[in-house]
Amino acid sequence: MLHKNAFPILEFDDDPNAKLNPSHYAGDGFDTDRMVITFFPEVMDKLLAAGRIAEAYVIPGENPVKICRFTDRPEVLITLGQVGCPACAGNLDLFHAMGVTKVMFCGGGGVLDKSIEVGQVLVVDGAIRDEGFSYHYFPAGRVIHTDPAVTGKIIHYLEERGVPYLRGLVWTTDAIFRETADKIALRKEEGAKIAEMEQAGCIAVARFRHFSYGALIYGGDDLSGPEWDGRSWRSREGVRYDLVRLCAALVSEI
Repeated sequence: MLHKNAFPILEFDDDPNAKLNPSHYAGDGFDTDRMVITFFPEVMDKLLAAGRIAEAYVIPGENPVKICRFTDRPEVLITLGQVGCPACAGNLDLFHAMGVTKVMFCGGGGVLDKSIEVGQVLVVDGAIRDEGFSYHYFPAGRVIHTDPAVTGKIIHYLEERGVPYLRGLVWTTDAIFRETADKIALRKEEGAKIAEMEQAGCIAVARFRHFSYGALIYGGDDLSGPEWDGRSWRSREGVRYDLVRLCAALVSEI
C-alpha cells in the first residue's frame, strides 16, 4: 500500500511487486545462494591470476556484471560492487532474484574519527540514511539497522578467531563532494564512524526481501581533521585481500 506524503521521497509503498521486477532479468539464476560483494578490483585481479577464483556468470546489459566463483569454496560467488546505492543495491536486488540469500559486503570508507586507524575493520550495525534509494525499500527513518541475528553471527565468528573489530553505524551519502564540516560533526555525534555510499540501500534491500546481509568496512581516508587526508588507504593491499578472504568464509556462517 502506498503511504502518501507531501514529499515524494517519503511516499513508501510496501507492495513487493512493481511494473519492472528483478525477476524479469533473473534468467535461470545462480546455482548457489552465497555471494561476496567487494570494492577491491585489484584483489579480484590477484585472485583470478592465482586461480583462486574463476569466472562463473556474466549478466548482460549496457554495463555487464561479471560474477566469479571461489575455486576452493565453489559455493561462494564474488563480484565487484558498483558505486552508490542505485547501482550497488539495485544489483543486490537482482542477485537475490537469481537465488542469493546470504551476502557479505566488504569495502572501505572515510573515517569520522581520527582514532580509527587505516585498516581497522568496522562491523556495520546500520546506516544513517542520507541518500534516496533506501526510501523505496524501507519506511522513512533516520537510521536503518542490520538484522541483529546476522550481525551477532559475524561478531561471534570474529571473536572466536581473535579478529579485532569495531562496531557501529556508517553514514551513507550520495554526495562525496558535500561532506561538509558541519555534516561530518553531526553524523559523528549521531554515532556514525565511517562515511560511505552503499550500506543504507543494501541493508534496505536485504530487509525488504528478507535475506541475510552483513558488511565489513575498513577505515580509509580521514574526514575528521581540518583538511581531508587520503592516508594512502587504497594501497593497503594486505588488508583488502584479507578482508575478501574473511568475507568468503563468513558468508557461509550468516
